[in-house]
Amino acid sequence: MPIAEDPEPRPAEGREPGGSDPSEAGGKDPFAGLVLDEEFVRSAAVKEQSGRTRVLAARWKHTPPVDPGGRRSVNEGPAATKRRFGRRPKLQVVDPWGNPRPPKRRRLEWRTPLFIVLTIAVLLAALNVDGLRNWYADHYGESSGTAPSAATTPAPTVAPETAKPTAAPPSVDPKQPTVTRPWAGSPAETWPTGAAGIEIPAAQAVGVFDEDQVTAQLKLVKDFLVAANLDPQVIAGGKPDGALAMMDRAAQEKPSRALASPDAEHDPTSWFPRFDPREAIPVGDTVKVQGWMKFESDGDRGLLVHTDYTFVYAVRPGPEAEQRAAASPTARPSAPDAPSDGTAKPVSWTLSPADDVAGDTWTARTIVRRATDFRFYDPGKYRANPQKINISMTKSNFGNSSCDTTDGYFHPQFRQFARPHPEVTGPKVDPYDHSQELETGHGCHQTSRS
Repeated sequence: MPIAEDPEPRPAEGREPGGSDPSEAGGKDPFAGLVLDEEFVRSAAVKEQSGRTRVLAARWKHTPPVDPGGRRSVNEGPAATKRRFGRRPKLQVVDPWGNPRPPKRRRLEWRTPLFIVLTIAVLLAALNVDGLRNWYADHYGESSGTAPSAATTPAPTVAPETAKPTAAPPSVDPKQPTVTRPWAGSPAETWPTGAAGIEIPAAQAVGVFDEDQVTAQLKLVKDFLVAANLDPQVIAGGKPDGALAMMDRAAQEKPSRALASPDAEHDPTSWFPRFDPREAIPVGDTVKVQGWMKFESDGDRGLLVHTDYTFVYAVRPGPEAEQRAAASPTARPSAPDAPSDGTAKPVSWTLSPADDVAGDTWTARTIVRRATDFRFYDPGKYRANPQKINISMTKSNFGNSSCDTTDGYFHPQFRQFARPHPEVTGPKVDPYDHSQELETGHGCHQTSRS
């Protein structure tokens, strides 16, 4: 087959026999001393393009590139967006070739789930507006269905009295008390609670008793008032063993006789507030108290302590409250047996649950004022223990309690079970007014407020 010939004759390499050496290399490689270093590469007149440049040049030869308008050079840095709503300007992220990158998905912040929970709460409240109103009224407002106002804000508690007041407590708007607000509509709402309302005066030496002895005797009087009038077990119908233990042996005879066999002449409520749990159940353990205590020398006898306190008890109807209110005084059931262990029986002993009584959310209050004189005899002249209670005189007045029953318990009247009371023939009195002398023997009176 034919062979293509070179366009020009090859120079003699000098290796032919008898030939010449035109290159004058003496038979050596002319590129043997060539060094392809960095300087040589940089001095080259023609440079080879990168592979990506050749690919893009071939692509753009047929389809020229279109400027999207947002492209920036890598050297120019990221572009800043406009500032909106006082926030920081966002920096636009681009790739190495100037193309904008899509924004990354932001992580879920803590505000997002909070907004979701608040939205759900608002929707639930909108679906149950009445329930929300009732909840607010029970905790912060008035009775259900009444819009809360600034008047429902609890007033600050007044200080205990140090002497007999000169006027009755100011009147307040009458409101129906409930289990959640048992002191609504009562001046006692701002009174001290429990033992905080019984303040001991500053002691000093009196007669044969020095200052420390007088201090101990005044504290004993306060402890007795607390045990006799504020003990939840006694109020719920239990036996006042704690108060009886503080009394001198001779002083225990009358109250013990009254507790064992109560009658018109021996009424244990003259010393101890007790409610029949079948008829009235205390609302919690809170009792409002206001009054004063003072002491003086009793001459040769020793020390005389005067007390005048008003106790306000909130109760709700028991399981038999409705039928007892409808029954006549002569048909009233006999009193329950007093617990022998000195504690009140639990509610479960009643015939039916208290919640079954209609209108049991309405409550009532019984107001008891007691004026009592305590005497501590001189042990050098009398056979009496100066560390025990001796009652020289006691007078009591009750507001909102039946006058025709002497079974050893208070019998409050509940508004939801109201009935006529023909036995109430006495004058109308204010049970919260302890600015006047406590008088008894005016018959069965009616109260002006409760």
